[in-house]
Amino acid sequence: MADKSVYAVGIDAGSARTRCLITLLEDERMRVLGWGEAPSDGWSRGRISDQDAVSDAILKAVREAEARAETPVDSAVLGVGGRSICGATSRGGCEMNFPRQIEQNDVDRAVGRASRVQLQEDEMLLHLFPQDFKVDGHGGARNPRGLIGSHLEVYVHLVTASAQEHNALVGAANTAHLAVEETVFEPVAAAYAAVLPEDRDEGVVLVDIGAHTTEIAVYYGEALVLSASLPICGDNFTRDVARRLYVGLEDAEMLKREYGCALLGLTADHNLFEVPSSPGRPAREATRSELNEILEARALELFEFVEHELVEAGLQGSVMTMVLTGGGARLEGMCDAAERVLKCRARIGLVEGIGELPAELNNASWTTCAGLAMYSARLKYRALAEKRKTGLWNKVLGG
Repeated sequence: MADKSVYAVGIDAGSARTRCLITLLEDERMRVLGWGEAPSDGWSRGRISDQDAVSDAILKAVREAEARAETPVDSAVLGVGGRSICGATSRGGCEMNFPRQIEQNDVDRAVGRASRVQLQEDEMLLHLFPQDFKVDGHGGARNPRGLIGSHLEVYVHLVTASAQEHNALVGAANTAHLAVEETVFEPVAAAYAAVLPEDRDEGVVLVDIGAHTTEIAVYYGEALVLSASLPICGDNFTRDVARRLYVGLEDAEMLKREYGCALLGLTADHNLFEVPSSPGRPAREATRSELNEILEARALELFEFVEHELVEAGLQGSVMTMVLTGGGARLEGMCDAAERVLKCRARIGLVEGIGELPAELNNASWTTCAGLAMYSARLKYRALAEKRKTGLWNKVLGG
């Protein structure tokens, strides 16, 4: 009998748009079957204010993706972000009493002790990423199993989130008839899709610029060394334009997308465009330099916040590449603004690793969703590998 089809699904429930991507696993490859997108509702300043409305948006995106894929799905990996996200480094260790070969149980004990940190009220542990192991004081061991030593020490990076926000988001997905396989910090998912191994080796910061939140994840080698949420997001750019040009938010968003640039001098700044009319104020003309001056100030401020996080973590000068994802990254000139402040190369983070990606998904808005689907694929491959291993062992035992 043919094997049952295995699907890997990612859901990016953003505060402006909710996206779903359905892929089919074939011969250790992923093939896109369907995708769906819906306007988000039920969010206020990056936090859930109406769980039912969030669930409705998830359901609409999933139904559209299912219609394209011509198959139903019942589980997905869900992205988590927001201003409650915090990152911190912790240390733990264990004694072996005498020199011997380090076993998995020793690694588990050291990591378990590193994870025992005092969490604030409403704070939960979302991820734990080992950074470095030390055996008898000697660091640099990514996998200490098999080494000889009497003391094992580990440094880990912890990512925490609001338990209330996390549970509300999972509950919204459950109400939309989906089981949540795992929740993943959104920049980690985006990095999974868009960051190449050579970028990690040199040091890379991924900046995921959403409508209401911006989060960063910094990798050095294979280790996640920094994660944080920043107070500047795409909505700030739009509101700045609305205030300075005296237009509504919808018109400000349109002007930003159609004529805006994050740095002066990259476009024909003297060119004119029409500013739509507003109550009591007729339509008028403005130069692109007026618009771009507004956007440049906010873009430089955003990347100054990124720089501050790197300085605080002692990583200034260690990062060679910046990768920008999220809808806010699509503003023209954002890479140039990042390079001006951080003094490192910057690029837009597009999806790597999914063959024959539809053209409309090949932009920074879909990178996180694709990364979530890729994370789901990794979970499914692990489960299949364990199942095959168990089946083989049963045959060996005559089961």
